[in-house]
Amino acid sequence: MKYSQRAQAISPFFAMAFGAKAAALEAQGHQVIKFNIGEPDFGAPPDVLLAMQNLATTSPLPYTSALGLPELRAAIAGFYKTAHNVDIGPERVVVTAGASAALLLLSAAFVDAGDNVIMGDPSYPCNRQFIKSFGGNVQLVPTTADSRFQLNTNLLVKHWRSGTRGLMLATPSNPTGTAVAPDELQAMCEFAKSRGAWRIIDEIYLNLHHGDAGFQPVTALSFDDEALVINSFSKYFGMTGWRLGWCVVPEQAVPVMERMAQNYYICPSTLAQKAALECFTPASIAVCESRRAMLKSRKELILAGLKECGLHVPVQPDGAFYVYIDVRPTGLSAMDFCERALQEAHVALTPGNDFGEYQGDDFVRLSFASAESELQEGLVRLGGFMAKLAL
Repeated sequence: MKYSQRAQAISPFFAMAFGAKAAALEAQGHQVIKFNIGEPDFGAPPDVLLAMQNLATTSPLPYTSALGLPELRAAIAGFYKTAHNVDIGPERVVVTAGASAALLLLSAAFVDAGDNVIMGDPSYPCNRQFIKSFGGNVQLVPTTADSRFQLNTNLLVKHWRSGTRGLMLATPSNPTGTAVAPDELQAMCEFAKSRGAWRIIDEIYLNLHHGDAGFQPVTALSFDDEALVINSFSKYFGMTGWRLGWCVVPEQAVPVMERMAQNYYICPSTLAQKAALECFTPASIAVCESRRAMLKSRKELILAGLKECGLHVPVQPDGAFYVYIDVRPTGLSAMDFCERALQEAHVALTPGNDFGEYQGDDFVRLSFASAESELQEGLVRLGGFMAKLAL
């Protein structure tokens, strides 16, 4: 059987690979602390779960419009107003089968073979694969702790090419949790726009900011009305397995997105869409905000614990639930560190090799999306593992 070049070129996703190894250990009777997967432990808000249960048995669930339920598109537009004070027409909101489907549609709509697309290194690996699948050339720009592992205007200008057609970035990002300052983000968007390039801004973690004084969450839509913004119900609303996301696009792009959605996946889940309407009630938002505050507390616990273990986090995260650990002082590569931590301490982590090429072998991503009791146990195990390495 011959597979396409596209299929053969896709790299393995190490976060999932270490998840499989963790599952194998659990099958042998070991308890594994899973710091490798970016999945909140809290699930959907209670009212959303209740709505899903009622709808599953009492409501017909036919196909919806490929663009999503009109009432859900309106609710998402309203969320931009209440959360970010930005007026978005509901007609510009495209509900998708997860944020991945939003990226699929945007890549199909805007990427042609040979187009150069700039991304920071490190960055979320699946984003690169979508661009490559449509023939785009992904240009990874190395970033460091000095730029908080994010692109900035100076880097963008330095690495811009004549064939560059797009800019993609995430703020806050996976794997580092670091964010781009609003004025820097605006400057980058303006620079790309002045050169006729599109801007895809991944804002999946925007509402999971930690409330620190140094970072105020601002959607790119507040200053770039033509930005292609992606978001999701997975993280802030805790609905990972529901596979529901959205993007906001210029009004003229909506018919294009609709045609592609009709052909690629018909429509998002009707059940998930109807239940998701309960996400935007005051009660559900209050639940999500309390969980956001809880994540900040977990971050502080993890940072203090890693420091005590002798593990260095060069840049503290502004949002999301990740820290990016520099493992060079241990003398181990990221892959070796993760393999040994899993086998010897039963702690699953993700090597930086997942997220880029530059210094990927020097860093490890830890997700602190787990319950506090698991975080504490994981820190105890990592402390013991580091003590053995020092011998």
